[in-house]
Amino acid sequence: MEMQDKMKLALAGLLVAAGVAGFYLVPEGQGLLRTLAFVAGLAMAVGVLWVSTPGREFVAYAHESVAEAKKVVWPTRKEATQMTGLVFVFVTLLALFMWLVDSSLTWFFYDLILKRG
Repeated sequence: MEMQDKMKLALAGLLVAAGVAGFYLVPEGQGLLRTLAFVAGLAMAVGVLWVSTPGREFVAYAHESVAEAKKVVWPTRKEATQMTGLVFVFVTLLALFMWLVDSSLTWFFYDLILKRG
């Protein structure tokens, strides 16, 4: 990363810190002004990041991610309902199996081995 980009990232961090500081320096009674101070610091930081190389790379990555998300083929309502039902059946069977194993081990160790039944 170039020195110029590092300086822009540092400036963006300082602008966010200034926005947070502005939020806490404005008296509590002036809620709108406090929020505006924070939002202004955040907006200026985004503006600085926008012109940096990492910022442009992030925007390009976000656009590519949105394009990929649009390619997703979502299941139909019927498919989603069937898969949900299948998951519920599997979870119920697994719970029943785990209960049987637990009960069997409890019976085996407590009743037969330790004779505490």
